[in-house]
Amino acid sequence: MIRSFKGVTALVTGASSGIGKAMVRELAGQGAHLILASRSVQRLEQEAEDLKIRFGVSVHIFPADLSRPEKCRELFEWTLKRSLVVDFLVNSAGLAHYGPFSDTSLEDTSEMLDLNIQALTHLTRLFLPGMLERKTGGVLNVASTAGFQPIPCLSVYAATKAFVLNFSEALWAECKGQDVRIFCLCPGNTRTRFHQTAKIDRQRMFFSASAADVARFGLRKFLRSNRPSAIYGFWNKLMIYAERWVPRRLTVFFTRLIYRREKRTGT
Repeated sequence: MIRSFKGVTALVTGASSGIGKAMVRELAGQGAHLILASRSVQRLEQEAEDLKIRFGVSVHIFPADLSRPEKCRELFEWTLKRSLVVDFLVNSAGLAHYGPFSDTSLEDTSEMLDLNIQALTHLTRLFLPGMLERKTGGVLNVASTAGFQPIPCLSVYAATKAFVLNFSEALWAECKGQDVRIFCLCPGNTRTRFHQTAKIDRQRMFFSASAADVARFGLRKFLRSNRPSAIYGFWNKLMIYAERWVPRRLTVFFTRLIYRREKRTGT
């Protein structure tokens, strides 16, 4: 069982921005050696050099689009060839497309499913058996409070995060007692490039937090909590727990009011 991150080798996806980047920096600050995976070669190279200088840890980079299924296998084989033993896997890569499902292209929908679900599932399947065999290690999957509720105009994204949450909690039960920890982090709105990339208006960002605070919370809970998942932030917890006492149709109604796509007028 991982008791601290000092000397641990951590593989972080989505490592060049947002919560993934914040995770990388927090892990480096706690003495972890790192493998960074993301699409952006330039950002990964800059981040790797910065981490080496600031924290004196070893950093490897694997630039790849993990929404392509073969890249997950390539990443796994790449670590084997370099004799890199992954003790801690952080599945942070993810994306969203905002708008009515019928207006979203099939390509965008497929990319979201491939990255948010397939890549996370494939990487966990590839690296988890080695952890179980060594009787040490862990997986931290980044879901979202969106995984607790249906969200119109973010229907596929919310559904993918529901998968991540349920998948993670089921694995937590499977691995319990085997010294391998599975944990699911559920942040709410976080101040990253995510909303800009997904084209979600900032007016829809309630109870927003910094990526650094979310990452610090997630890693602390991974080490100290025995629960399978955790929601970041008091107001996010209150909102999710309150929904359990509200008829589901009302939850859908309120999320529709918040996230509905405004009709545009003019020429």
